[in-house]
Amino acid sequence: MTHPIITTAGLIDDALKAVVDANPTFMSTTEKADALRELVRLESRVTELRLRVMADAADVAAETGARDAADWLAHETRLRPEDARADLRLATALDRGRPEAGAALRAGDVTPAQARVVVRALEDLPAVVPAEVVDEAERVLVGHAARFAPKQLARIGRHILSVVAPHVADEAEAQRLAAQEQEARRRTRVSLRRQGDGTTRLSALLPDAIATRLAHYLEAFANPRCDDSPFGAAGVDRDPRVDPDPDDGATAHDPVARLPYPRRLGEAFCQLLECLDPGRLPVHGGDATTIVITIDLDALRSGIGAGDLLGAGTVPSDAHHDPCAGEHLSAGEVRRLACNARILPAVLGGASEVLDLGRAQRLFTAAQRRALLLRDRTCRAEGCDIPGTWSEAHHWVPWSADGPTDLANGVLLCSHHHHRAHDPAFSTERLANGDVRFARRT
Repeated sequence: MTHPIITTAGLIDDALKAVVDANPTFMSTTEKADALRELVRLESRVTELRLRVMADAADVAAETGARDAADWLAHETRLRPEDARADLRLATALDRGRPEAGAALRAGDVTPAQARVVVRALEDLPAVVPAEVVDEAERVLVGHAARFAPKQLARIGRHILSVVAPHVADEAEAQRLAAQEQEARRRTRVSLRRQGDGTTRLSALLPDAIATRLAHYLEAFANPRCDDSPFGAAGVDRDPRVDPDPDDGATAHDPVARLPYPRRLGEAFCQLLECLDPGRLPVHGGDATTIVITIDLDALRSGIGAGDLLGAGTVPSDAHHDPCAGEHLSAGEVRRLACNARILPAVLGGASEVLDLGRAQRLFTAAQRRALLLRDRTCRAEGCDIPGTWSEAHHWVPWSADGPTDLANGVLLCSHHHHRAHDPAFSTERLANGDVRFARRT
């Protein structure tokens, strides 16, 4: 017998097919307004149903060796992985103890965005808040959702204790102030996002003390009299006294470029990163922290052409921008970097096979790790997007079974899928494109 949820999904699909050719042009203004309101409400109800199923779909992920239901769903339906993971977090929260928010979403009275705000506000409450106060805060926030958009609802959520339990709010505020440094470290974030125009947006939330230290470091590089930056005084490799740039404020009579302060700090940050000593950084991806760039030797010599920057895929792109943004550098920029960096040549054959890296032994060498990274880029498990620098080298034929430690017998797998590869409960299949498919043995 078909489950009612499957039957309902089919009925919804049939209903949508019935209006596939409907033209909104012939609707009155009132009808359009009513339709938009009702469709948003229906979207909320369908989303709640999907989240309800998703919260109980761990067995679906287990059948294929996926990390969780979010990773499985992203691969199967081409969702953005970050969106699927956010959905799974919300589904889990609603399933485990947010009945008011879940019921309101199920009835279409709140949108998914509002439900996320409510859940986040409740999760941010101090641990000392009694459960009955949290439940009351949930009821109040769900009630406010009828009048307030997510942004305004979030503001209410930050002060909800003052509304539902002022006596608890005073105690919680005292504890918050006492634990402010610890809380600041918990909330510390740095995010990178490709803009698709050759730049990457960096956003950070730092503890005050660390932010002050960073400001002092940048000020040291941002001194307008410092002219030893690899970017030049105005962000390019030139002498502004000879070749003033009208965009940077330098003139023939003013040798110091009067750059806007944010731009000067941005250039200082770039110089700070280029001055870091790789020898003092942790081992990453099986090797000392190293940037690997592949480029044709003739292009490197001539300065005409482009190189590929390995590891660029670890920085996500905006939804509407090129997903491969940031993976290419001009040959001129590669030459500039080569002046201050150790060159790690990788000799490639005609079909991009790595020819001269690595040698057979029990563990993969650093050179072989770089070769695997050149070839695989990410974890090769089907549907997995974990960067190769975070992955582990796996022997197809185990070393204990006389499997060689060479590139043909190696593949990059993230820790999760590396464990799956050694789990006798799962079978592995190497696909034609080099990916690895996992399936639970029956």
